Amino acid sequence: MKNTIRSFVLASAFLATVAFTVKTAMAASAVNVPFAFTVDNQICPAGHYLVERDSRGSAIKLVGATQSFTWGIHPGDAAPTDSRVVLKFDDTGSGHALSEIQYGPLTTSRLDKKFVDSEARSTEVVLGR
Repeated sequence: MKNTIRSFVLASAFLATVAFTVKTAMAASAVNVPFAFTVDNQICPAGHYLVERDSRGSAIKLVGATQSFTWGIHPGDAAPTDSRVVLKFDDTGSGHALSEIQYGPLTTSRLDKKFVDSEARSTEVVLGR
């Protein structure tokens, strides 16, 4: 009887761990950015990045090979059923600056505030998978 109860408790713990791991894996999206860009006055190289949502759903993290950044998120303009991950960039004249991250129907606030008033600004969009 003790072995049965012990086995049941261990199996439950294992399944809970697996469920948490699956949920965490589903909360991340890989994004390939084909150009270097700046974030918070730091230069990020072109390459693969991971966009993760925290377990509470109130923050988003951009993870690169050598650095990571975290911002709060809030409801955005996207449709409530939108499931895309979108990185939006401003053309600064000398490169690109990350301006916003959309994670499904949620979004960050404007990230590159110093380029808000720039008239000659274009936006590049990189979609996550």
